[in-house]
Amino acid sequence: MFAIQGELKEKFPGFETVACIGDVRDEAVTNNVFGTLNVARAAAEAGVERFVLISTDKAVNPVNCMGASKRVAEMIVQAMSRGAAGARGSGLSGGFIHRDGRPEVHTRFVAVRFGNVLGSRGSVIPIFKRQIAAGGPVTVTHPEMKRYFMTIPEAVQLVLQAGAIGEGGEIYLLRMGQPIRILDLAREMIRLSGLEPDVDIKIEFTGIRPGERLFEELHTEGETVEPTPQKDIVKLRVRQGEGVDVAWLEHGLRLLAEAVAEGEQRKVRALLLAMGREEPALDRVAAEAEAAPAEQRPAGMGCCT
Repeated sequence: MFAIQGELKEKFPGFETVACIGDVRDEAVTNNVFGTLNVARAAAEAGVERFVLISTDKAVNPVNCMGASKRVAEMIVQAMSRGAAGARGSGLSGGFIHRDGRPEVHTRFVAVRFGNVLGSRGSVIPIFKRQIAAGGPVTVTHPEMKRYFMTIPEAVQLVLQAGAIGEGGEIYLLRMGQPIRILDLAREMIRLSGLEPDVDIKIEFTGIRPGERLFEELHTEGETVEPTPQKDIVKLRVRQGEGVDVAWLEHGLRLLAEAVAEGEQRKVRALLLAMGREEPALDRVAAEAEAAPAEQRPAGMGCCT
């Protein structure tokens, strides 16, 4: 996070592991969820003019804890944008509301969704480079795995432009074109190194890891895509009647905070993914997770162990 002349704060929740186990899950909650909440509240209280959350395409219909935590962070930002996070007196969200019910929040809260950033830490590009330099094999999870890609300069511009043009509550995306098949990327990198795939450098398929999927999505069915003055950037708005239910969000955050404080790992996992998927019955989710035998995974928690 940083500020420019008191006007712009960028929130970079730095936890981006798809596995949903133990300490990994705890960090997804404490950093991506409650870290976002704390920084957003601080920005609003300080009168910061613009706030940009860095999210990911994995937040769309999430199948892992990292994606779910990013989606919850997006919802926090959208609720804060309406000046409503605290309207019902939650001790987690704070009360940014005038006595007559009008919101006091003046910060413009927006979010951006990144694809895979080429050359960033954890990106496949440096991994493939190291594997090629070592003589192989180059490891690919699945022959049909596809991902959206953007460059580091494009990522920077997306954040800055979203902060400049954002009105509040929107999510911004870069026009990234068609997703790229990871296998094709691996083969092209081998060729660019002057070698022949499957001849000089072997390609091995390692299988999809827990919490991964073959394709990523950029927006949900409840989000409409609109153009912006920047031709390479689009914004997402929720359709009327499908916005964040602030009472539901605050209740979920309260349940999640209690589960973290009590060390209830199954409940943390179940609640995080249920909130990321915007499931309505959070009390039922929490109760079922609490009642489940230790060796039993809550239904639908395939990304977790």
